[in-house]
Formats: sequence, structure tokens, C-alpha cells
Amino acid sequence: MKKGITVVLFLVFHVFLAGCGDFETVKRDSVPAEQTPLTPELLSLYKEVAKASPFVTSVEGYADIWIKTPGKSQKVYCSIQLQRERDARMIVSAGLLGWPVADVYFSPDSLYVHDILNNTLLAGRNTQENLGKLLGVDSGYEMFSESLLGLMKIKEPASALRSVKKNGDKLMFTLKSGSGFKEVVIDASAKTLTDLYLKEAGGLNVAELHFSDFQSYTVDDRSFLVPGEIEMMRHEKSRKGPVTNTLRIVYDERSFNKLSGSIEFRRPENVKLIMLDDVVKLPWLER
Repeated sequence: MKKGITVVLFLVFHVFLAGCGDFETVKRDSVPAEQTPLTPELLSLYKEVAKASPFVTSVEGYADIWIKTPGKSQKVYCSIQLQRERDARMIVSAGLLGWPVADVYFSPDSLYVHDILNNTLLAGRNTQENLGKLLGVDSGYEMFSESLLGLMKIKEPASALRSVKKNGDKLMFTLKSGSGFKEVVIDASAKTLTDLYLKEAGGLNVAELHFSDFQSYTVDDRSFLVPGEIEMMRHEKSRKGPVTNTLRIVYDERSFNKLSGSIEFRRPENVKLIMLDDVVKLPWLER
């Protein structure tokens, strides 16, 4: 049974992540290092950026997505639909003709991957672990969906602020978050979140997000900026030393607040079913 699962999953992700492309990291400035007082103006700036334009409720568009592990760099082209704080759907295409090869559906509690070519369905809980199996970056669905949207809410209140540092127009707010810390980098002139670092209590960098190529959109006469390029990085330890897995999203086109109601996903019938929860590791992510 396990051998059969391995063979099918290899076929799924050989197609799902077919094609390679040059992988370029999002360009970013040095991290602010000069300590500065927390003024009422800076506190107001933090609160505004932390809200992440709450009037934006959905996005749909097309994007190139790269997944990079220590041993591989893969690229696919996707159509994306996402309802904020609800569900999301990605249709993955491959080849010169752009034929759909996989239909991926995310809800807050479920995850489905329909391998169209091999008539196979992977199904499981939408957990941080299962997202890691699929994407190589076990961010958890909330962070992943907000990254797809391009608007990342910072839920920590102002009372969690521990320090503020600056470098020109860039400001870095350090906040207590759970048992660790968040470092939130904001462009003061544009009022945008440009970088986010998640750190353990001892200061070890666990994950980071980077946003660039900001573009202006207007919804109901309200303008906002969203990044056209998004990069998620997850750092972990292995027997061979530190490991970094990276997910990079580059939008070609998109629109906001056009979707209404839930995103439709019809679970296919007469397909071979594989439970994603039972899979230990996907072959394409092995190092």
C-alpha cells in the first residue's frame, strides 16, 4: 500500500510541479538597525498597516509560483481564487498549451488536490503539516492565504510592541508573539508591510515573508497597495544542517472584490483516493 501511494504521489507532483524556471529571490533592503522612540505617529502607522485593508474581501488572478527546496526548483502557472478568511482554489496548468493538470482546494479545515491527468484525489485536513507536505513551506493556512491575497494582518496589539528601529523610510517593529517574537518591517512613506520575520524565544529565525513590486488598486473608491511579488521562507533543522524551503508567487494579473459567495469545488467521483494525513513525506520534496 505504501509503495503504491509513493508511486502515485510521484506522478501527481511530477505533473503538478512540471517545468523549471530561474528562481530569483525578492529584492529587499537591509534590516533597520537604528533604535528609535515609539512616538504616537509611529504607533498610528503600525495600527494602520496591521489592519491590512480590511475592506478587501477577495482576489482572483493568475500567477507564476516557484517552489524551491535544497535539492529542487520547480515552477507552475496557476489561476487563483481566494475569499479572505474563508476558502481558496488554485487551478494548476502545465505545458506550452497551458492544460489544467491539478485542481487544488483549500478551506479552513480541509485540503483537496485533484490530479486530473491521473484521476487521483489527495484529501486531508488543512493543517500546517499537510501544507508543508504539499508546498514545502508549512506556514499554516492563515499565513498562506493572506500571502496569496498580498495583505497580511498583524494581530498583535500595540501592547505587544517591544522596540522600534529605523533605516530611512523603513521601520522595524519587534513584537512579543506567543512564545517568540515577530519583526514587522514597514515602509513608512508607502504605509506597506514589506517584510515579516518569525523568531523563537532565543532569537532563531523560523520563517520570513518578503513583499515587493507594490501595485495600486481601488475598491469602492478606496485605494490600497498590494505586492506583485511575494516570497515565503521556512527555516528548519535536518541531519545535514540548516534547511530553507521557499515559496515565491509572482502575479501576472488580478482583481479584487469580484467574487461572491463560496468558491465552488465539486469533489470528483470515481477517482482513486489517497489520504494526505497518512502520507509521511512527498517524494518530490525529498532532499
